[in-house]
Parts: sequence; C-alpha cells; structure tokens
Amino acid sequence: MTLWLSAGIIFTLLAIIAILVKWGNVKCVGVTPVRTFTFIAILFTSGLDVGLIMFPLTEFAGYADIKASPEYAFANPMAIEFGYWGFLIWGFYFLTCFYFCVIEPKVKFFEIPWVKLINNVVIIGTCAFTAFLLLSNLPWYLPALGDGESIIPSFYLIVFAAICFAVYSSTDIKYVRFLSISTTWLFIALIGFMWVGAFMGDNGQVSDFTNNLALIGSYFGNINEFILPLNDYHEFYLFWWFAWSIMIGQFTSRFVGGLKTYQVLGAMLIFPSIPIAIWFGVLYHYHEAGIPTQGIRNIAMVFVGVVFVINSLDSLVRLYTDNLNMTVKRLGKFNYIVLNVVALSLLTLLFKLNFLQIQWVGALVIALFFSCAGFIAYSKFKTVSNIDSSPKDNKIDYTKIESVS
Repeated sequence: MTLWLSAGIIFTLLAIIAILVKWGNVKCVGVTPVRTFTFIAILFTSGLDVGLIMFPLTEFAGYADIKASPEYAFANPMAIEFGYWGFLIWGFYFLTCFYFCVIEPKVKFFEIPWVKLINNVVIIGTCAFTAFLLLSNLPWYLPALGDGESIIPSFYLIVFAAICFAVYSSTDIKYVRFLSISTTWLFIALIGFMWVGAFMGDNGQVSDFTNNLALIGSYFGNINEFILPLNDYHEFYLFWWFAWSIMIGQFTSRFVGGLKTYQVLGAMLIFPSIPIAIWFGVLYHYHEAGIPTQGIRNIAMVFVGVVFVINSLDSLVRLYTDNLNMTVKRLGKFNYIVLNVVALSLLTLLFKLNFLQIQWVGALVIALFFSCAGFIAYSKFKTVSNIDSSPKDNKIDYTKIESVS
C-alpha cells in the first residue's frame, strides 16, 4: 500500500507541473461560476471536515513524543500538524478541480459506466467516513454526556441529525453558498472565541500566539519530508486526502469563476492554509499551557465540527445523487431524503464496525488517476493537447447559481 500511495503522490505532483506548463494562463470557468470569495469559502468548507476541529488537540502530544516516533524529530508538533492539513496537499484538490473544469468535458472518462460506478462508491464511502469521524470523536469532546470513551445513544442522535440536515440542504444547490459562507464566518468566530480564552488574562500572551505561528516555518523548511509517507499514520492521512480529492475536484470545479489556472492553484494552496495555521496556533497553546477545554469551549468546537460535517455531506450527497440520477426531481423530495439518510446511516455504522477503511477508498482513487491518464494517453491525447480554454458554454455569470435547482 505504501508503494502504491507513493506512486500516486509522485504522479499527482508531476501532473500539476505539466498543467502549469501547458495551461497555466487558461481562464477556468465552471458551469455555475461564483465570485472568488464564495469559491474559496465553498472550497474550504467542502474540502475539510470535522477532523480539522477535533483532531489537533488529540495529536500534538503524539507528534512531540519523538522517542516513540523518531520520524517526527525533524520538526515541531505545530509544523507536523500543519503538514498533515495545509498547503502542499491542497494541490490534490487543484489537480482534480482543474481536470473536471477544463479536461473532463472533452475527455468524458468519468462517463464510462465502470468508472462512474467506482467514482460513486468513492463518494458515498467517504460521506459515511465523514459522519463516522464525528461519531468517534464525540466522546472525547463531550465527556459530560458519557464516560469520555464510549459512544452513547446521544452521540448517534447528533450524527443522525447532521446527516438529516445535510441531506435536506442538498435538495437545492442554492443552499451551498449560504452554508459555505456562514460556516466560514462561524469558523472565524470560533477561532476568535478560542483565541480570547488562550491569550487573554492569565493564560498567555499574544507573543505566545505569534511564536506558535513561527513554528510553522519548520514545515516550509522541511516540506520535502511531507511528500512521501512518514509512517502509517501519515499514510492514513494521505490516503484520506486522496479519497476526498476526486470528489472535491468534481464539486468545486462547478464554481470556478474565471481565475487563471495558476491563480486557482495559488488560491487553493494559500487561502485555506491561513485559517488552518491560525487555528492550530491557538489550539497548540491550549495543549502547551494545559488550558482545559471542557464545557463551553468543547461545545463550541463540537457545534462548528457538526456544521463542517453538514457542509461536507451536503456537497458530496449532491454530487453522487447527480451522478446516479437519484435527484429530487426524479425521486421526489421525501423519497430522496429517506433513501440518502438511510444509506449514509448504515454505511456510517459499517465504518464503526471496521468493515470499511478510508485507505481502501484512497487506493481506489489512485487507481482512477492512473486509469484516466492511461485512457487519455491511449485514445484522447490529441484531444487534450488541443485544449486551450474551459468549455465554450461556460460563461461568467454570477447570478446563475440562483437559478440552478
């Protein structure tokens, strides 16, 4: 699996370089273009999930224990955490976003029946994994509801409610903009709330925060270390990013609003990384200073985590139902909601039973990457070579999203 993953990463990086060389100045326009801020909000809230909110406080100690994990000795825990979530790995999303915006309309690889089947298996499986992550982390963040270790009925109810809300919001794409922008501001508000708790009063100084941010410099100084998997845990993360990449690319490619290719890459690498770095800088102080998060802080993090899950599931449910023609128009709203809620709930339980693993999903995505490249080289090379723009039918009309059902 490690060799397969490494091959996928190297292929992805080489493909990004090739895209920049050949199509770096091509204007990317999706079928439902939106303004740049809205596009970045959709990318950020759809491209991340509850793990961003809930994982860091449980991981910093492990990254600091270089006796148990000497492979982390080259950098500090802040840099390691950022390397798992920020900057370079957002290039995975860029590759697929550009492909589905500019190349796939000409190639139509994902319209081949067996490819469409695998693609939708990937999307549905990752949807369920997102809900499972929320479920599995709730005992740590809401220990007052249980014993801090076991998953109790209340936690199942929270996850079920998130699935229901997400499926309902996926019935109309107009909710995407509202959800994405609202979640972005909600996350910023959470950062502000946690920042005040960490650096005001007796808990710390503002200089502690800036020092934490400076620690991320170790990531950029050792960025080459993060390209290939450091260990099994890093491998898990990279497979996870691959699993997300193909569907986030399909979804976000709809909303690109006229940025040139190199600008899309810059936007994807830089803009999401800024709030991620700030968030980690705040949480790292909680870890280092031993500031407790029980009570209102944990509730706030869980609330924002649930909203992130709703955003992610909304976009992914919309994507696979469109692909499978299981739309509201065809099934009716009631049948659409019931079918998707039942399916995602059952699949979430399969992850809970360890019947499914996200690594398998990521490995499938890498197989799709290689298959697509082979298909293009064998039968669509001239077609792709002649591409010099986004599809002609895609016009920059920021009001279009209002009329799409």
